[in-house]
Amino acid sequence: MNAIDNPFDLAGTTALVTGAARGLGRAIALELAAAGADLALGLRDASSDGGLVAEIEAMGRRALALPMDVTDLDQSRAAIDGAIAEFGRLDTLVNNAGGGIGGAALDVTEHDFDAVWQFNTRSSFFISQHAAKGMKDAGGGSIVNIASQAGLVALPGESSYCISKAAVIHLTRCLAVEWGGYGIRVNAVAPTFIETDGTSAALSDPDFREDTVERIAALHRIGVPREVSGAVVFLASRAAALVTGTTLPIDGGWTAR
Repeated sequence: MNAIDNPFDLAGTTALVTGAARGLGRAIALELAAAGADLALGLRDASSDGGLVAEIEAMGRRALALPMDVTDLDQSRAAIDGAIAEFGRLDTLVNNAGGGIGGAALDVTEHDFDAVWQFNTRSSFFISQHAAKGMKDAGGGSIVNIASQAGLVALPGESSYCISKAAVIHLTRCLAVEWGGYGIRVNAVAPTFIETDGTSAALSDPDFREDTVERIAALHRIGVPREVSGAVVFLASRAAALVTGTTLPIDGGWTAR
């Protein structure tokens, strides 16, 4: 098949991934580059990319490291503007950066609740908003939000995180409906537990790991980053040209039970 006929080919496009330094963000950036995209890398510390820029450039793609703490909206808007200035346009935004603060619902503080909401939900809204303005002017684009199975089911001890990710899922629907007329598609993926440096501590507990594997009801195994990054490439590509407002669970069957 010629590259021009491959609907998954992202050659000639540009993407920005937030939280790109490690874990899922790094895997997503590399997968998008492997599909042909040039990458803007949103990093809390733009001087410390762990070799990611060099790795992407070795594929023959362009890569730009940008300071981007997603809780700092002025810095985040400047990063988007910097990506557009460097590459000429922004075709794909991946809202990957996020996290949670565990705790029983009876014990969650206002400070912790607000911090999780700001990190996961507020940032996704306003970063998408700013990126969409450029995409509208350019005739369209794709936004992929990294949600979580926690936005689809209740996880005890993770109430503030679950609420924030449920909001990201509904945010995805709302933006898809509003921005479809501009040629902007907005989708999300909702991963289960994935083997990353961010989950290694929890998954190193044998009891927790056993319980998690049991709850992943169909496949009974922990996921790996590429099983998420491949889905992001699909949603960013022409293969998903009629897909918008959807959330794709990547959960091995957890939410099907």
